This record gives sequence, C-alpha cells and structure tokens, in this order.
Amino acid sequence: MTQDRYPLRINVGFLINAPISTSREINFDLPAMNIGSDLNLQGLIGKVELTRTPKGILIQANFSSSIIAECVRCLDEYEQPLKTNFSELYAFHANSVTDSGLIVPEDGNIDLLPLLREYLLIEVPIKTVCREDCKGLCTVCGENLNHQICEHQAEINRSGL
Repeated sequence: MTQDRYPLRINVGFLINAPISTSREINFDLPAMNIGSDLNLQGLIGKVELTRTPKGILIQANFSSSIIAECVRCLDEYEQPLKTNFSELYAFHANSVTDSGLIVPEDGNIDLLPLLREYLLIEVPIKTVCREDCKGLCTVCGENLNHQICEHQAEINRSGL
C-alpha cells in the first residue's frame, strides 16, 4: 500500500466501487522522517481506517510521534511527544466536496502526508518545556539550573528573594 518515497500514500481504488460501509484498516510503523523543513519526526506510529460512504472515502486516523524540541526555559533539547486524531472525507466528485476541499484523485492514490503534517503542527506546543518543574537558566550567568545551582542562585536563596 505504501512506497518508501511516499510512505503515507494509500491506494483506495478498491473502495471506489465497493459497497457502502466497506472498510479497511491500515497500520503504520515508520522510522524517523522529515515532513517539510519544519517537522522532523522521530518515528511515526498510526492507524488509518478507510470507509466507503455514499459521497466518498472517509478517513479516520490516529497517529503518534515525537520531535526533538528545545526547551524555552533551559534551552536543553528533549523529546516532545505528539498525538493527533482526525477524520476527513475525500469526495468522489467536485459537487460533493466538503469544507476541507479534499477529492479522491483520479489515480485512486491518497497521500496523507500533507494532511498529517497540518494536524501534527497544530499539536506542537507554542512554548516547548522539557518538564513542568524546569528551573530554567540563571539570569546572571546563564547556568542551567536543572543541572546545578550556581553561586548567583545560592546568593538569591540566602537573601530570601
């Protein structure tokens, strides 16, 4: 169903003339990959259910992955998990198109990569933090306070600030 060059391309030709409610489940377990220049996944695990409807092919997907992110407090890199679930209808005809504007291509191959990229980008936090109790950097010397307390922090703690 998939090719290395297009790891999330699914041939749905078998569903086009199938009875309504015919469905198929496809599982993905892919290695690290880049989706565009701004999303470098550390692997991708997911499940896609394809269902034939009167208007088109309904895709219900669940994916999980992670990215290497930089903490905004301490600047350390860490692995940020990402999860997304989505449902989209790929219409058979232009007059059946939904708000998403997705149409089943003439060759019957749907590439989920652009759609998945959009949904995963929504899941990336605006402010990535390595952990809730991240202490950040010393405002005087820039020492990472998660690794050790510098002399400036010791002085601040003694003075009660």
